[in-house]
Amino acid sequence: MDYRSLGNTGLKVSELCLGAMMFGEKTDEQDSRRILHRFTEAGGTFIDTADVYGAGRSEEVLGRWLATQRRSDYVIASKVWAPMGPRPTDRGLSRKHLLDAVDASLRRLGTDYLDLYQLHLWDDSTPLTETLSTLDTLVRSGKVRYLGVSNFSGWQLQKAVDLCLQHGWEPLSCLQPLYTLLDRSPEWELLPVCRNEGLGVITWSPLRSGWLSGRFRRGMTAPPGDSKVAGPGTHAWDRYANEHTWHVIDELAAVAEQTGRTMPQVAVRWLLQQPGVTAPIIGPRTPDYLEDLLGAVDWTLTAGQLDRLDVASRPEQVPYPYFL
Repeated sequence: MDYRSLGNTGLKVSELCLGAMMFGEKTDEQDSRRILHRFTEAGGTFIDTADVYGAGRSEEVLGRWLATQRRSDYVIASKVWAPMGPRPTDRGLSRKHLLDAVDASLRRLGTDYLDLYQLHLWDDSTPLTETLSTLDTLVRSGKVRYLGVSNFSGWQLQKAVDLCLQHGWEPLSCLQPLYTLLDRSPEWELLPVCRNEGLGVITWSPLRSGWLSGRFRRGMTAPPGDSKVAGPGTHAWDRYANEHTWHVIDELAAVAEQTGRTMPQVAVRWLLQQPGVTAPIIGPRTPDYLEDLLGAVDWTLTAGQLDRLDVASRPEQVPYPYFL
């Protein structure tokens, strides 16, 4: 596995990031440890979680495994924003919640610092200056080493970057967006901001909750009952079951056959070869699924194959002013 700099920082991370969202929920602790062992055996060093995953259980499972390892070998990332209790102060990006939440994450992870701490979502109820100044304090205290955001819009990201520069606060180092063959709108603003400002990009849900896994094909009228797509969410059936999606899947399957790779491997490989992308976050539920996803590294798509996927996945309608 190769290693890449996280944006303009000197921090080197593995080109695949292991997402721990399933740990402690759909993936039990034994299989979680197997996944962690195999990922790190393959050269993976970058692991992402969040306080809300499994209501803290993901961090706890990861923490118990981390206690058996040399801490400095790994880049551990977590996120903050989501409700962690019934009180109004148990959520959001206020100074109080950030200070409480980082300590709680450190306890669950059994470590005295996070390599990367990310804002999970934008918080309309808290001044951004309050949030960013608190993050700067966390870096200065040694509890956090690098900062990032997830699920911000273009103007939100640029405003955060500019405020850090204006006030001399610790700058942002990365963005964690949804970016896949089925979700290319980050190319309009988010990725250009990241490239211009020197931010790394770690993309979540590279298979779009299973849509690009090979289980979904043209002619289906409903998702498999055991798939994530069968449940509610931004990945839901009604959102993606259309001609554009089926065309993308058709072309992905064709490129997979041409390369002798699986559809998940090609979908992740496409991301690895996009300008500005540091590391896709893979979140396997089982050790076998991880083994398949590890096959996305150590090879490349040709220019012709990239072009074929690019043309197929290009949005049919681009909003103003991006079509000018």
